[in-house]
Amino acid sequence: MLRRLLLTAALLMPIAAHAAEPVHGIAIYGEPKYQAGFTHFDYVNPDAPKGGTIRLSAIGTFDSLNPFIVKGVPAAEVGLIYQTLLTGASDETFTQYGLLAQTIEVPDDRSAATFNLRPEAKWSDGKQVTADDVVWSFQTLTKKGAPFYAAYYADVEKVTAETPARVTFKFKHGGNRELPLIVGQIPILPKHYWETKGHDFSATSLVPPVGSGPYTIGKIDTGRSITYTRVKDWWGANLPVNKGRYNFDTISVDYYRDATVAVEAFFANRYDIRQENVAKIWATGYDAPAVKDGRIVKKEIENGLPAGMQGFVMNTRKPVFADRAVRKALQYAFDFEWANKALAHSAYKRTASYFENSIYAARRLPTGRELEILQQFKNQLPPEVFTTEYKNPATNGSGDARDNLREAMKILDAAGYVVGTDGVRAKNGVRLSFEIVDNQPEFERWVLPFVLNLKRIGIEASFRVIDASQYVARMNDFDFDMTIAGFGQSLSPGNEQREYWGSAKADAPGSRNIIGIKNPAIDKLTEMVANAKSKDDLLATIKALDRVLLWNYYVVPQWHTNVWKVAYWDHFERPQTQAPYDLGITDTWWVKPAATTGKK
Repeated sequence: MLRRLLLTAALLMPIAAHAAEPVHGIAIYGEPKYQAGFTHFDYVNPDAPKGGTIRLSAIGTFDSLNPFIVKGVPAAEVGLIYQTLLTGASDETFTQYGLLAQTIEVPDDRSAATFNLRPEAKWSDGKQVTADDVVWSFQTLTKKGAPFYAAYYADVEKVTAETPARVTFKFKHGGNRELPLIVGQIPILPKHYWETKGHDFSATSLVPPVGSGPYTIGKIDTGRSITYTRVKDWWGANLPVNKGRYNFDTISVDYYRDATVAVEAFFANRYDIRQENVAKIWATGYDAPAVKDGRIVKKEIENGLPAGMQGFVMNTRKPVFADRAVRKALQYAFDFEWANKALAHSAYKRTASYFENSIYAARRLPTGRELEILQQFKNQLPPEVFTTEYKNPATNGSGDARDNLREAMKILDAAGYVVGTDGVRAKNGVRLSFEIVDNQPEFERWVLPFVLNLKRIGIEASFRVIDASQYVARMNDFDFDMTIAGFGQSLSPGNEQREYWGSAKADAPGSRNIIGIKNPAIDKLTEMVANAKSKDDLLATIKALDRVLLWNYYVVPQWHTNVWKVAYWDHFERPQTQAPYDLGITDTWWVKPAATTGKK
């Protein structure tokens, strides 16, 4: 009898009353790959020598050292000066391990997360990292930072510093399996620094801030170059998550006007390593003497990264793109097969999913749990979601796209868009005329054939290249018609989907919902993704979301690849085991002991 009463009492107790065990790491589903007591990640060389310099490049300019706000263009690699409560490994899906936090405590219902800070964690000015810093960082980022933070952490109810070394995040709802992990990813900032007179978090600044990371900011040549210097006695150097990492004494970044100038500078030995994103340059532009004689190593390294979606992105706030029929017709004007062969030496694959190159990409027709999910919104969805497998319009690659263009004209005719005396279609005062903007001139050769095909179906388009600062400002204000953009995806998509596609962010300047999507079904699906209870449920819900996004034709999909194309001057070594989800140049490579960077 006593045993039965005790059991009943235990069942009636609130779940939160059960103390959660402190653990070294946490996985969204299952157990972490690296168990307690591990010494280093498998993809690093724990004995990698420290020292030397690596010289990197960037395109455009910068005018800020604050990457957390909408204003300004932050310097490349500035994240090296900051740390987070938790960090992930680059060879497993979404799992987080203690970084600033020594341990994490999460109850079974995932209604909260408590972080116990490391006593050795210090700011670069020598002060202790405290729970007050964590609380201040969360409050500041969600109130004054880029809109992404408020959206990403919308389910956090409050953050409390229980002691100087212990902080708890309480969530509005239990069951969000991702939330304890992603609150661990919040960049932790020094409260004492930002509350000092003269340090305005909401303003751009080139004054080097205090950080807790492996590097501090060294020399700055505004808009032209920046140097980071390794902290020799860094508090986190010997943690298992950091062993064998951050091996360069100095990391410098030089800025170049455009990719053409940057390529020339690379072969002139002005910087050390280049990840090539232009297939034509990779195929034909690396015949320099230094490549031929081995001074430059040229490699293609396979990866397992989700490709996400890159495409011609339409701003649906603009009347010209408000009609789904128009957006559908545009799909037929992009001749990928010809462009890939003629412009990229057939190096790319056509993207057909917002979660391309991952298990979450929707293929064939929906079945099982995925179909059940979609049936809930049947009256709000395009009928093709249930009847037709999504496929991009294709050509034979000859350059003759007449069949596709005829199909586009049929769609526009049926939707009531009539060609005017100026050759441009219009309906109810809406002319099918728009501008494509980007900050990378090398895209012009891809865009102009697209523009020509659009003209043939009665759509007027132009292409304009603007500088990086102007481009960022216009994207933040949604001041564009069409642009070329990408929506990257993680190994375990979750809360960030609301920021990409959610109605609540469609009118928030600086949000990632640059398309301007306001769709009740998509809103519900993003909530279901964030609150998925199992991996199978997450998989089905993301596939359902993918289909709805695809069949609404918000973008004209472009291309992707599953290899890193990298060339580097032969001054470096890298681990024998390559992580599938991160190339790890500044993270895991090191200078050859006998080499002097920049000389041969």
